[in-house]
Amino acid sequence: MPHITIEYTIMVPLLILQIFLFPLAAGLLMNIWVDSRRALALQDSASHLGSTVQQLYFSLNHETIGNGTRITNNPGVPPLIEDHYFTATSAIRAVSALPNSTKILALTLALTGTQNKVTLSVILGPNAQWQNSTYMSNSTHAAVSAQKFNGAILLRFGE
Repeated sequence: MPHITIEYTIMVPLLILQIFLFPLAAGLLMNIWVDSRRALALQDSASHLGSTVQQLYFSLNHETIGNGTRITNNPGVPPLIEDHYFTATSAIRAVSALPNSTKILALTLALTGTQNKVTLSVILGPNAQWQNSTYMSNSTHAAVSAQKFNGAILLRFGE
């Protein structure tokens, strides 16, 4: 009889601990997995958006394209990532260490309502200019536009 009492004294607290420990561990692992999946989807959208900006720049950066030409493109990224929309902001900077004072556009995407945020660099030429604007993935005006004037190419989010 004393052996059974000792076994219950040891095993019952362990069983109660497992009742709380396993769901807590499973919830923690699921949160890590969901954040990783969101970050990957956000990185994919950032890559696609950055590629769209770069393609618009290179499309207008040719001597056969005249001043005043304007291109607007819907990048085709999803409006929502797991029921959250994202915003994109950018800033451009010249890098004198690179050839011809190449400019780099730092593109930052943030998933609203979460901690997920990614940054991507897009290489552009010396005549690139960026107009401060914000890309809202769930907006009906979610687009990237580029306009050539006096040899410079002005890029921005929106129509």
